[in-house]
Amino acid sequence: MAFFLETLFGGLMAGMLYALVALGFVLIFKASGVFNFAQGAMVLFAALAMARFAEWIPQWTGLESKLVANVAAFVIAAAIMFVCAWVIERLVLRHLVNQDAATLLMATLGITYFMEGVGQTLFGSEIYKIDIGMPKDPVFVLDSVFDGGVMINQEDVIAAVIAACLVAALSIFFQKTGTGRALRAVADDHQAAQSIGIPLNRIWVIVWCVAGIVALVAGMIWGSKLGVQFTLTTVALRALPVVILGGLTSVPGAIIGGLIIGVGEKLSEVYLGPYVGGGIEIWFAYVLALVFLLFRPQGLFGEKIIDRV
Repeated sequence: MAFFLETLFGGLMAGMLYALVALGFVLIFKASGVFNFAQGAMVLFAALAMARFAEWIPQWTGLESKLVANVAAFVIAAAIMFVCAWVIERLVLRHLVNQDAATLLMATLGITYFMEGVGQTLFGSEIYKIDIGMPKDPVFVLDSVFDGGVMINQEDVIAAVIAACLVAALSIFFQKTGTGRALRAVADDHQAAQSIGIPLNRIWVIVWCVAGIVALVAGMIWGSKLGVQFTLTTVALRALPVVILGGLTSVPGAIIGGLIIGVGEKLSEVYLGPYVGGGIEIWFAYVLALVFLLFRPQGLFGEKIIDRV
């Protein structure tokens, strides 16, 4: 039972990180109808910026405090992502309004390669480490219930808490602020929102800025766990099944979908892996996503698309 709980807990922690990346897809698609294949490149670019500025700031200023350097690097990286959001909206999306989905998809693929190239030019292609001080050693809980206790990874717990706090902050932003309500109005009906004076261009910039912050937090966490390298863009591929499962237009769906995928991967690998030769964790999420595409393409919480003829 203790081992089952360890596996379950590990799946929940991994699921929160998947959900964090999936959230970027959902926010942009919900507000603008663009499926942003550049989300993985945004995660990489933001993580590269934070990692490099965390190294450069002590060299430039003589600061010895790692905390101050990390906070300053985070702020600078966030500002860079804001600028990227403005440039993308002004130079790309504004000229593609009312274009078909294939055109928008190709545009985001172009943004992906552009950001990867610029990131490599500005920050280099080496493997960097973001050290935000998260403890690596595991701890044991429920000693009084199970012999030896249940082992949990402190780093995973802190990462999941950070992700949960960001999700909570975004929920408050969308529900309680005027800008958040405007974003929801645009997501519900672009034309109606525009007819009552909501500026679509400004809203789209804000959405891409929010997605940039989500990408930065995701890149910071994944970079702390795995290192910042160009394979970090594949994190977005791991989040695609989460988006399909939860629904492209549902923020809660991204969270629940991430938890389901994370737990399903871990449990299937442990309990079914020995019977099929292992490797289930690699393809489990994609098989589940395929099943949903066949029988419930809108996902668990997404809106059903109705074509009027």
